[in-house]
Amino acid sequence: MYKIMEITAAVVLEKGGDFILQKMQLETPRADEVLIKIVGTGTCHTDMAARDNILGVPNFPVILGHEGSGIVEEVGSSVTKVKKGDHVVLTFGHCGKCINCESGEPAYCEHFMGLNFTGSRLDGSHSHHGDSVDFNDNFFSQSSFATYSLANENNVVKVPKDAPLEILGPLGCGIQTGAGAIINSLGVSAGKSLIIAGAGAVGLAALLAAKVCSATTIVAIDINSDRLEFAKELGATHIINSRESDIAQELLKILPGGFDFGFDTTGRNEVINSILSGLRSHGSCGIVGVAKLPLELEMNSFVARGLQIKGIVEGDSVPDDFIPALVRLYQNGQFPFDKLIKTYSFEDINRAIEDSEKGITIKPVIKIGEYGR
Repeated sequence: MYKIMEITAAVVLEKGGDFILQKMQLETPRADEVLIKIVGTGTCHTDMAARDNILGVPNFPVILGHEGSGIVEEVGSSVTKVKKGDHVVLTFGHCGKCINCESGEPAYCEHFMGLNFTGSRLDGSHSHHGDSVDFNDNFFSQSSFATYSLANENNVVKVPKDAPLEILGPLGCGIQTGAGAIINSLGVSAGKSLIIAGAGAVGLAALLAAKVCSATTIVAIDINSDRLEFAKELGATHIINSRESDIAQELLKILPGGFDFGFDTTGRNEVINSILSGLRSHGSCGIVGVAKLPLELEMNSFVARGLQIKGIVEGDSVPDDFIPALVRLYQNGQFPFDKLIKTYSFEDINRAIEDSEKGITIKPVIKIGEYGR
């Protein structure tokens, strides 16, 4: 039997419900686990999709949160990767042992669903307990909407102590997804052209990464004029408001010969097909996100022009390498992802999520480390 400690976590009791701060008991680490005092946690649309049961898992009541950052409080007996006092970012769960993990593709871990979405450890156990209930937890192997979090050694990434820990959490998911799509998945290089659809956190992280890669023509597409103007401030060379203009026609005006790459975060058929129409022959388009409808293509043109579509999970990142690299780029002034972030108190978690859903805030970060002070 593992020891327990009292924590406060944000719990969703039912489909579509509010996040309710609640005291509960958290187990101390098993042999391969790490206990982290959470300093900050980003909110992401995946949290909202789980809250609304769009994913079908996990069940309720549930503790979400999957972009945590904090300080190591305790490590399990077999943990060697980090020690007490280390600053860490929590990323997605992966087993580290399957063929994909061992091939440097942990985002495609054979146990990805079990380690990130089922609401328990792989063995079916829960680490969060109430008087008469075990909470669905282990969301992205962390459930970091809480004052303390249990993670597996595999999804804990050590970061420098001179980096601003309270805002680093989004590097564990949303920011690394956008940046990794450009740097790792598509391999955008100097002088190349790129279309980015969706000026949310993932799309704008992709834009920042495109600047790091020295792409020369970068088009941002969205329906929010304020977001588009912000995209220009971050380095977009062109913007298209798809509510006011035809995407395909506007892309043709910008580069009649077609773009090298496209990246879609919207999951919308008409947007993806417009991006494909704007690519040069043998161009590539990366897609992320949760779509409500199946993707349908105009196949004859797609095949004749040798186009490629690549599904992307977590930016094809190897987190132990990629997250510290993004931190270094940020500290060097080359990747100012902090411009996407607005912070909120733990007590204001519902307002933070509402602001995100309304498009008021690009990337909310909950400063959980300040709770109770």
